[in-house]
Amino acid sequence: MAGNGNFMGEWKLREEMCEVGRRIYNKGFAAANDGNISYRLSEDRVLCTPTRVSKGFMKPDDLCIVDLDGNQVSGKRKRSSEILLHLTIMKQRPDVRAVVHCHPPHATAFAVAHEPIPKCTMPEFEVFLGEVAISPYETPGGQAFADTVIPYIKDTDTILLANHGTVTAGSDLMDAYFKTEIIDAYCRILILTKPLGGPKYYNDAKAAELIRLKPGIGVRDVRLELGLENCDLCGNSLFREGYNETFKPEPHAFIPEKLRQAERQASCSLPASSERGAEGPEFEAMVQAITDQVMRAVNGGASPSGNGKPGGSGSYAGAC
Repeated sequence: MAGNGNFMGEWKLREEMCEVGRRIYNKGFAAANDGNISYRLSEDRVLCTPTRVSKGFMKPDDLCIVDLDGNQVSGKRKRSSEILLHLTIMKQRPDVRAVVHCHPPHATAFAVAHEPIPKCTMPEFEVFLGEVAISPYETPGGQAFADTVIPYIKDTDTILLANHGTVTAGSDLMDAYFKTEIIDAYCRILILTKPLGGPKYYNDAKAAELIRLKPGIGVRDVRLELGLENCDLCGNSLFREGYNETFKPEPHAFIPEKLRQAERQASCSLPASSERGAEGPEFEAMVQAITDQVMRAVNGGASPSGNGKPGGSGSYAGAC
């Protein structure tokens, strides 16, 4: 059978898939029977891992072969229950030959938190992975789950599956696996920066320099194809239009400085009255009455001095 431009024997591919499974298991990316791996053998045949078998202990003859609709055509064990995810990616991306899905803990933490992967922090991540999308949650196993990656897979090889794990696509088995290693290592580094004050970001110009290096080493980046290399690379997301009102990941733990600055400017541009009186005259009257009552108690029954309204030099709006 053909594999990545070479004529590798199918048995060798099976051995390599088992090796990837061992790496996933030994890295802690797939507990017990978690995870699944696939490789496109031909236009209509895909080699894949079986269900309910630990990826750390697979043997070459445990693997299955399915067609592009997910029907099993060979193998003594039942095919992976999540093979439709792999097949959907392969249908959307004819260049993809291998797919790895598992639950690397640091990257999966971002997926569970719906925290977008920050950019403009590490050159290696930017060059070898680029932007990473988050697909919305769906019950694993069915076509609806597989379809969640469709809006994003054409523009990236690495996707966080919300509340679930990761899926990475590649030109061969090791390429897909290494992308899983990279995303988890990067997320681990980001988490380790939090007690140190969080990551420091380089600017858009430096990000563009890195993106322009990628064609020279054979790494695709859709931002070059779309002419976005001079845009707001660090604070914006290539995938923002793929998200919607019901699923719109926003940064909470890792907010680029330019977004923080935008938030501060927006906050400071609000008139002071919006901070004090947004709730209406009835609310202000209630606050006034409570304030008067408290001040009378403090002053032993004397009338309070001043109007008792919240605000003044200590108000939030004044702090800007």
